[in-house]
Amino acid sequence: MPFINNEVLTDIEKRRELLPKGVLQIISHVNVNPEDYVDGDEAYKLCFSANEELIDVINKNPDIFYGGVAMVPMNNIDGAVKIMEEQVKNSDKLFGIQLFTRALGKSIAADEYRKVFEVAYKNNLTIWIHPIFDERKPDNNLVFSWEYELSQAMMEIVKAGIFKDFPNIKIIIHHAGAMVPFFSGRIKYILGDEALDDFKKFYVDTAILGNPKALELALDFYGLDHILFGTDAPFGILPAGGTKEIKEAIERLTIKSQ
Repeated sequence: MPFINNEVLTDIEKRRELLPKGVLQIISHVNVNPEDYVDGDEAYKLCFSANEELIDVINKNPDIFYGGVAMVPMNNIDGAVKIMEEQVKNSDKLFGIQLFTRALGKSIAADEYRKVFEVAYKNNLTIWIHPIFDERKPDNNLVFSWEYELSQAMMEIVKAGIFKDFPNIKIIIHHAGAMVPFFSGRIKYILGDEALDDFKKFYVDTAILGNPKALELALDFYGLDHILFGTDAPFGILPAGGTKEIKEAIERLTIKSQ
């Protein structure tokens, strides 16, 4: 993955130099999860250790990092629960966990992963969902495929009744809710009003590298209280991400008080 070979991911001083003044980041691990490479016990140990390292980095760099998002092992659900209930819940630097659109080749909304959503809900932990490639497909790319994967995962979560079973669960979808705002009419008339209401329960970020018209659609669909400032930095625009472009796009929006 060439985009991971970005020195700003590992060079704190370089990141500090390039980060716009006044911006504090909530950071997460890149989308490489241990369950794809090691067994459940080892995956738990790696996730726990990585989260501790994340906390340490945040504590040592409070001028650029506000908090972080924990990694959990999806081939060890008991271990994932332990991390959530003991490591994340008891930390003032970890605000939730990161999941991916698929885990071990299965939808993130599969029954065997439901416990993770349940524990997040019971402990008021936020879930960040990031796309990954579906290896069954021949046309994976960073421009379109990841937005499809996010949209598909959202539909699977809605259809699985996650919002019905866990009211007010906080799930943040990357990239301004992907394809959903653009296709909200199709959702309404094909899936129905109840599904449409559930789609509106997701939270989304502003990380679409600018594009104020797209942000307007997201704002109209999700509402101001369900959109968070997010940049995906240092990805998207080399060398340190699109924070400047995203801030400019937000400043061009006409936002009415709600």
